Amino acid sequence: MNSKLAIGIALGFAIGFGCRWSGIPVPAPPALVGALLVVMMSLGYGLADRHLARRAARHSHDCGGPDGATRGEKTP
Repeated sequence: MNSKLAIGIALGFAIGFGCRWSGIPVPAPPALVGALLVVMMSLGYGLADRHLARRAARHSHDCGGPDGATRGEKTP
């Protein structure tokens, strides 16, 4: 199991348990359609993250290094 997934599930369980134990309303939609919306958004985010992580970076030449310089320019 991916460590991000395991941490996400554990955090979700902890928040749900804490909200139920303390009597605080759960910060999630009560209706099934709303809950499915949250699940689908989470799945979409995860799938996009997985897809984009496999692609080669197309704009890495525009990204600054540790000093913020791009394409060989020097910072003052």
